Amino acid sequence: MPDSIVNQANEPVNAVYGFADFVYQFLQQANPKYVAFTFDESLKSSFRNDLYPEYKANRDPAPIELKRQFKYCRDFIDALGIYGVGSPHYEADDLIGTLATRMRSEGHPITILSADKDLAQLITKDDIFWNFAKGERNAIPQIKKQFGVYPHQIADQLAIAGDAVDNIPGVPGIGMTTAAKLLNKFSSLDELLQNVHKVSEMKIRGAKRIQGLIADHEEELLLYKKLTEIHCKVELDEHITLKRNIPDFTMLNDLFEVLNFGEFRREKWMRFLKAT
Repeated sequence: MPDSIVNQANEPVNAVYGFADFVYQFLQQANPKYVAFTFDESLKSSFRNDLYPEYKANRDPAPIELKRQFKYCRDFIDALGIYGVGSPHYEADDLIGTLATRMRSEGHPITILSADKDLAQLITKDDIFWNFAKGERNAIPQIKKQFGVYPHQIADQLAIAGDAVDNIPGVPGIGMTTAAKLLNKFSSLDELLQNVHKVSEMKIRGAKRIQGLIADHEEELLLYKKLTEIHCKVELDEHITLKRNIPDFTMLNDLFEVLNFGEFRREKWMRFLKAT
């Protein structure tokens, strides 16, 4: 949305408008009983940066105007009665993994709403990976077809092939397709490293060269896996609930005022919330 959309202080709030419209569409379509939104709080302070300072170093920090709008987005979620969480030491992916693990243990199938390929590694038997913008809902078979490996192997695949988006080098000269072939032969990175002497026997182009590359980068691969693997044991309050609460209409109306929501947007939200 254009940055000509401003609040009462004449500050851009276009990102908040876009976010609010997305949340409205999502809640209308899914009407979830249990839901959470997770937020990244920093590009530079996660435990992965402690392990590997170059992690995500290729990304520019969010502009100040956008960071200011993130606060409004979180306030909006709170006002809707939806659980939102962020952490300076863990990424949003880790928080999703932790909450998914917790809810799965209570018998709930999980739907992860994201376009981030890294999160596909969290999908298990009864789960769905939902790319909302594209309208794609994928389960294990579709993920296997897309990546060439099963969800639980994706972190290993990214460790081997690298992930330019997160500035993880991987093994030079080995891409996602070759990494998939290696993991189809050896079920995990650990098994691959234990049997690296057998790679040259594989019927793939440059097998001997690939064996040498894997052997030469064993130490780095173990580090890269720590970066690509989503951490699913973040310490969160054990009493939190993902069940939607009653919206705080006073807080919502205050936000509508501050953000200069027009009558159409306000009435649309109020009709929807009172109907649900």
